[in-house]
Amino acid sequence: MINLRGGPEAALERRRLLSRAALLWESVWPRLWPALGLLGLFLVLALLELPQALPGGWHTLLLAAVAGGIGFLLWRGFRGFRPPGDAAAERRLERQSGLRHRPLQALADRPAAASDDDPAAQALWKAHQERAAAQIAKLRVGAPRPGLPARDPVALRAALGLGLVSAVVVAWGDAPERLRRALLPEFSRPAPAPAQRLEAWVTPPAYTGAAPVFLDPAGGAATVPQGSRLQVAVSGGSGAPPLLTTDAGDATFRALDGASFLAETPLETGGKLAVRREGRTLAAWTLSVQADAPPTAAFSEPPARAQRGLGTRLPWRAEDDWGLASLRAEARLKARPDAPPLVLELSLPGGNQNKHARGTAQPDLSAHPWAGLDVEFRLVVRDGAGQEGRSDAAALALPERSFNHRVAQRVIAVRKALSLDPGARRPARAELESIAAAPELFEHDVATYLALRAARTRLMVDRRPEAISEVQDLLWEVALALEEGRDGRTLRALQQAREALRRSLEEAERLDREQREADQQRREAEEREEAERRDGQQRQEDGKTQEQRDAERQQREQAERERREAQDEQRAELQKRIQELRDAIRQHLEALAEKLQRENAEAMPFDPQNRLMDQRELNRRTERMQDAAREGRTEDAKRELAELEEMLRALEEGRVARQENQERQGQRQRGQQQMGVVQDMVRRQGEMLDRSHQRADADEGRRAQERRQRQLRDQGLRWPPEPQQPQRGQGESTDPQAREQSAQDARRQRALRRALGELMQQFGDLTGEVPEALGRADQAMRDAQEALREGGDARDPQARAMRALQEGGRQMAQSMQRQFGAAPEDGQDGGDGDDMAGDPQNGGEGQDRAQAQGEGRDPLGRRRTETGGSNEEGADTRVPDEAELLRTRRIQEELRRRGAEKARPVEELDYIDRLLRRF
Repeated sequence: MINLRGGPEAALERRRLLSRAALLWESVWPRLWPALGLLGLFLVLALLELPQALPGGWHTLLLAAVAGGIGFLLWRGFRGFRPPGDAAAERRLERQSGLRHRPLQALADRPAAASDDDPAAQALWKAHQERAAAQIAKLRVGAPRPGLPARDPVALRAALGLGLVSAVVVAWGDAPERLRRALLPEFSRPAPAPAQRLEAWVTPPAYTGAAPVFLDPAGGAATVPQGSRLQVAVSGGSGAPPLLTTDAGDATFRALDGASFLAETPLETGGKLAVRREGRTLAAWTLSVQADAPPTAAFSEPPARAQRGLGTRLPWRAEDDWGLASLRAEARLKARPDAPPLVLELSLPGGNQNKHARGTAQPDLSAHPWAGLDVEFRLVVRDGAGQEGRSDAAALALPERSFNHRVAQRVIAVRKALSLDPGARRPARAELESIAAAPELFEHDVATYLALRAARTRLMVDRRPEAISEVQDLLWEVALALEEGRDGRTLRALQQAREALRRSLEEAERLDREQREADQQRREAEEREEAERRDGQQRQEDGKTQEQRDAERQQREQAERERREAQDEQRAELQKRIQELRDAIRQHLEALAEKLQRENAEAMPFDPQNRLMDQRELNRRTERMQDAAREGRTEDAKRELAELEEMLRALEEGRVARQENQERQGQRQRGQQQMGVVQDMVRRQGEMLDRSHQRADADEGRRAQERRQRQLRDQGLRWPPEPQQPQRGQGESTDPQAREQSAQDARRQRALRRALGELMQQFGDLTGEVPEALGRADQAMRDAQEALREGGDARDPQARAMRALQEGGRQMAQSMQRQFGAAPEDGQDGGDGDDMAGDPQNGGEGQDRAQAQGEGRDPLGRRRTETGGSNEEGADTRVPDEAELLRTRRIQEELRRRGAEKARPVEELDYIDRLLRRF
């Protein structure tokens, strides 16, 4: 043992103490671990309440075995144990520090022989001790190494630690109580249940979606929705049946058996009620009934025309104390307030359990007969109780389409006049007769003429009120045909003018050929006569007299004059035909210009300046053709006509190419609208799935109540289930209102499936193929329809239908990319009131959403993801997927089930109730 004093000696003493402590831990921990492991195992069992489930004797035996095992393991581990000394501590310091030759021992050594008289020996020995003392600063204690892994090679200590942590988490606040009961065996049975038991609960109306309210058997006060139903059950006890007394009167209990009674009464007004039996009050409550307030709706902004397109922007908001059921917008014509209103059904986001909702609908009403007239819009909202709320009126002039064709403008004016005054048939007939009397205004189109005559005749003969709307629809079709189909009529007129000019040129060429032949014959005759006169001889064989030769000459002159007159007439006709061709070309180019202005100018491969250049070139050629015809140069005129036809053919081919491009673009737009319809189907299917979950939650609550009744019956309270209730299969609802809702959902599912069938047919006609996932969605919808019709559980097929619809949307996008060369943007459905494609009242909002999505973001400005529920790289918002939603619903169902078990501790029930109210 080293015994030094001073600074280095104190540091050495501290390190020696730490080394002894490390040696002590390395010796004690391996001996202590088996007993601690047995104690930890017992704690895990105690926190899981396994010992408490044993009878008292077996519980005591288990405690004795655990205590004996711990004592035996401690005795066995510490048998022969001795604490480490200073020498062992110094050897550990030297090993941990890597010192050789035991320098700590050298500090305590002395020379073997007396060398006090030898200064050299003393100096050498002093240098040796100083070198050893210098190594004290390098001493390291090091961490203890008990070597437990060698004794526990399979790491049972880690499993024990994990189990102990899990048990503490499970027990949490009840851990002290569980440990106490684990150390105190119970040898006596719990006290028997009271002979008489009373339970009361209030079931709110189904449309509220509220959970049942269980009343305290000791009495108290509660607030319940109006229209709720009170049920009071009394079991056990003896004597006469109990009596339920209310402010409205007394209600008798009906006997379930000899000792169980049940009473039911609706709650329309609040007041006091009590349960009495043989003059004794068993319980009393004060109930306040919360009246169902009517829903409210209002325009968040004044209605106006949409920023893009011809849609009508209707921003709305609505709210109700229990939930909204439906919302619609009604428009009434200011000039005719008594006329039937225009009704637009608006979609509510999230189903009928929304207490607060807002949105914007953008229906396209430009084709309605009231377009361009002043109307008043009102919002009408309905709640689950059937109450309606109306908003204030908002005035607006409905957007209307502008027409450039003069006849189309007059036809639309007649249509609008009939909307203002349906009885003004005579002025409308007169105007239609005036339009039909000038067929040159609509290019002599036979279909337009017949449609105008049919509308006039209908107004004159058909006196039904419905005939006015039918005539207005016909006039709308006529106006659209005149506005959008003028280029086709002018093209036909141009072809007819070209054909007439070609025939005139052929006739003029025939007359020119006859004239050349006649001129040739005349020159030959004149040459013969000149030769005869020059020679002074008369041919004997020629038996003609001078009179005959004069008559032939006169005939030739007459024929020459007739041919000249015919040529003049033909040239005049030719000039007329050329002018008609010029007019036809001008009208056709004007029709193309109007179409260019009506459509997107960027989609056309030539600009208006090029069109004007073509028109000037065509005018120059027609002028040269007129000059050639006037001068009798028929060949030149035919050549000019051939070149003119070539130019027109090139212009027509360019237009056809543009039409093909526009047709392809239209096909892409139709495909995008169909994809928007799929997204709307996903949303509607999700709403139906939510309602199925709500019905399942309610059924689970009723089944929990039935299980509780069976438990009470098994405990001797003699509370059997009602014999009137028929046996039903798993998942079937026993509530008539729930079954009615299930039947309504079955009809909605059938309608949604029909819409899916039509969509599949339309997409097949468009692309020639139908995504396989849509077929699976159709099958899943059929399964869901059958389950809803039978009142069963349709959640699984509805979830499969949603997943198949989402996959079908992706397959549709891939098919369109393959066929049309560009991937459609998700969500460009052409209509989006509630992101709904295909609904007429939601036609404009989808354009804004398409613009947002064209920049890679959804309508809320977030990064767009291809599949719902996935967190795309770079996205800042994550939408829960279907699995998370189902897991959340299962947690809610479990909370409701536990909350219905009134035997649980009051603190636990309060905690569950707070969770349910919050989520």
